[in-house]
Amino acid sequence: MVAARQLDYVPSHAGRSLRTARSSAIAVAVPDVTSAVFAELMAGATEAATVHGLTLVLVKAEQLVEEPDRVTREWGRGRVDGIILQIPDGSPPGLVDALARHDLPIVLINSLSDGPLDTLVLDDDAAISLAVEHLVDLGHRNLGFIGGLPTSATGRRRRTGFLGALRAHGLPVPGESAPSAWMTDHGYSGSDGRTAAAELLGSSSIPTAILVANRNAALGVLAEIHRSPLRVPDDISLVAVHDVWYADALWPPLTTVQMPLRELGALAVHTLLEPRRGESVHRVVDASPRLIARESTARLARGGVSEVR
Repeated sequence: MVAARQLDYVPSHAGRSLRTARSSAIAVAVPDVTSAVFAELMAGATEAATVHGLTLVLVKAEQLVEEPDRVTREWGRGRVDGIILQIPDGSPPGLVDALARHDLPIVLINSLSDGPLDTLVLDDDAAISLAVEHLVDLGHRNLGFIGGLPTSATGRRRRTGFLGALRAHGLPVPGESAPSAWMTDHGYSGSDGRTAAAELLGSSSIPTAILVANRNAALGVLAEIHRSPLRVPDDISLVAVHDVWYADALWPPLTTVQMPLRELGALAVHTLLEPRRGESVHRVVDASPRLIARESTARLARGGVSEVR
C-alpha cells in the first residue's frame, strides 16, 4: 500500500477482470436513452450498483433488437457482467428466446410478465386504478384512454387495467357503451399523443376526462387540446402515467401517477447479481405508484363541464 501511494498507483479494473473473470460493469439497455423516465430508473440502478462496486453502461436497446448476437460478440467477452433490458415496442416475437440462448445474465424490465428470462414489471394495474379513481372522485364518468401500441407489454397491461377499472366502477366502456374512438393505441411518443388526441376529439362526442398511458404521449395530447377550442381542465381533465420533474412547469401543470422507477432500477441490479437457480424469476415491484394531483384535473361541474376546485 505504501509503494502504491508513492507511485500514485490507480487500480486497473481491466486487470482485475482478468483475475476475477468479471468486468465490474452492467449494461442498461433502454429504448430512449434521453428520456427523463429512464433517468429515474438509472438513478436507482446506479445507487445499487455502487454498493456492489459496479459501474453502469447505458446503451440503446435497439442494438439488441437488430442484432441479438451482439450479446455474445460484443458484450459477452468480459466487457459486462450482465444486461438490464427494456424491450422496445414493436420488437420481433422471437427476440427473448434468442437472447435467452446466451450465457450472459439478462434481466428484463417493464417488458414481459413471463418467459425464459428474469423479469421485473411495475404495477400497471395499480397505476391505472389510481388514475381512474381520482377522476371518478372528481365526478367524471365518461373517460377516454390514450394507450401504447398493441405490441407493447406495458400498453397491453395498462389497456387491460383501464377496461377493468371502468367495469369495476360501472362506467361506460369504449366500444360497448361509449364511442370506440375514446380509446386509442397509437403509441407513447409525443406525436403519437397528438394523433390520438386528434382522433378522440374528432369523435361525435368527447369524454370529460382522458387518461394517457405515458407521460410523453400526454405532452402531445396537451398540445393538441391547446389547438382546439377546449381547455384543460375547464372542458376536459387530463392525467398521465409517469411523473417527471417538469410536469408542474407545463400549463396547466400535469396530474400524474408517479411510478417507482428508482426502486425498479435498484431491484434490477440486485436480481441480476443473484445466483442463478436454473429457473426464471418474475416479480412485480413492491413499491406502489403514487398519484400527484395538479391543475390538469378538476371536479366536474353540473351539466358535464369541468370545474376547478
